[in-house]
Amino acid sequence: MSGSVIISGAGPAGLVLAGELRLAGIDVVVLERLSGRTAESRGIGLNIRTVETFAQRGLLRRFGAVQTSERGHFGGVPLDFGVLDGPYRAANAVPQSVTETVLETWALELGADIRRGHEFRSYREEGSSVVVRVGTPAGERTLRADYLVGADGGRSSVRKAAGFDFPGTPATTELLLADIRGIEVTPRTTGELLSGGMAMSAPLPGGIHRVIVGERGAPPRRRGGPPSFAVVVDTWKRLTGDDISHAEPVWVSAFTDAARQAAEYRRGRVLLAGDAAHIHLPAGGQGMNTGIQDSVNLGWKLGAVLHGTAPDSLLDTYHSERHKVGEQLLANTAAQSQLILGGAQAQPVRDVLAELIRYEDVSRHLAAKVSGLAIRYDVGPGPNPLLGARMPHLELTVRGRPASSTALLHAGRGVLLDLADNPHLRRRAAGWRDRVDIVTAAARGDGTPLDGTTAVLIRPDGYVAWAGPGSHHDLPTALDRWFGPARRESEKR
Repeated sequence: MSGSVIISGAGPAGLVLAGELRLAGIDVVVLERLSGRTAESRGIGLNIRTVETFAQRGLLRRFGAVQTSERGHFGGVPLDFGVLDGPYRAANAVPQSVTETVLETWALELGADIRRGHEFRSYREEGSSVVVRVGTPAGERTLRADYLVGADGGRSSVRKAAGFDFPGTPATTELLLADIRGIEVTPRTTGELLSGGMAMSAPLPGGIHRVIVGERGAPPRRRGGPPSFAVVVDTWKRLTGDDISHAEPVWVSAFTDAARQAAEYRRGRVLLAGDAAHIHLPAGGQGMNTGIQDSVNLGWKLGAVLHGTAPDSLLDTYHSERHKVGEQLLANTAAQSQLILGGAQAQPVRDVLAELIRYEDVSRHLAAKVSGLAIRYDVGPGPNPLLGARMPHLELTVRGRPASSTALLHAGRGVLLDLADNPHLRRRAAGWRDRVDIVTAAARGDGTPLDGTTAVLIRPDGYVAWAGPGSHHDLPTALDRWFGPARRESEKR
């Protein structure tokens, strides 16, 4: 048994979901209203959790040599990411256009059907399927699939058509953005708080500089479309005193501090991912990264349900797990918004935060939050610290050859990692071999992050669903919860 999914939107969230579903053997059609790829890049970096996520699918090498950094900020207050453990660091100068090119190539190689110039119009549910009306260059067409996913951005047509509530706070201010070339711009990578507002600038590949400027008290523009470059030039000069008018504008845009989150991420056969599910001030580039991780959480679950190996209720865990992440995202970006845009009244808070960040525990907490490393899912009770956390990178020996826990996840399947050569454990998991790779391995090197753990069950998204010792549920219960019932012997033949 297999199925099909229609995804509206070929941004990072939609493309990652397409790849994840193809790894699971699900037919995928991606609808994208734009006729071609764009060089415009709202997001310009990959946080640590996204770098880990791409590593677990073998995608990092496709980005080539990337610039990494241990420096960041929280609301403009400098933050040291070097306090975090693990082998990965944020890639802070990867334009979103590059990320989308890598992901589209990967999804196409896996067999995804990406249709550019095709726009979602409406849908209806008919029994166990969705019927979608699509605008195409040749006229309107109708497609049918088992599920529809809206990954079509903050103004999501799918979200509106399905009637999802999208509560939150409206925009109170607007920030202007321009990618420019032909001049040098003084770096202001964590943002500079000025008497009249905020200015930020950072170098991008290809001799381009990004400038972002926000004037305190300036309400959002009412007219549609991006601002003119002249407006950016005037605002930049008014706040910084610098003249950038002789630069060549590559791209001009704007964004606001509006913050909203879909009340639910699933309604029947329609689901939301990425900006379609949550919008906020893009502090630290967390939106694109969170959207990518939404899709990695959803893909394997949707695949298991469509294959009939897991019950429909598994899809409800997509909402319960990722909606909480979205809530935390809106909370931390709202706090950063106050620090960035709050003016002189917020300066005492910035000063106190700058003092607190000198303590390693505080720095580690904030760095983990904005890097996506603080995420922990409720997979069941138990004292083992790995439960619900992402499996740390672990160097292994498997069948006499070097391997790693990260590489074991390249295929997008579950993994039961037996580190104690326990035949009884492997026999208990035998009924799930069609969905879970059972791997006997030995850890390499001195000291590991496993704290005496001898076995772990890793979900396809890299999170630990069971660990022994230290999980109050037994292994078959965990396997059944996340991968569905075991296959009977008669079904294996």
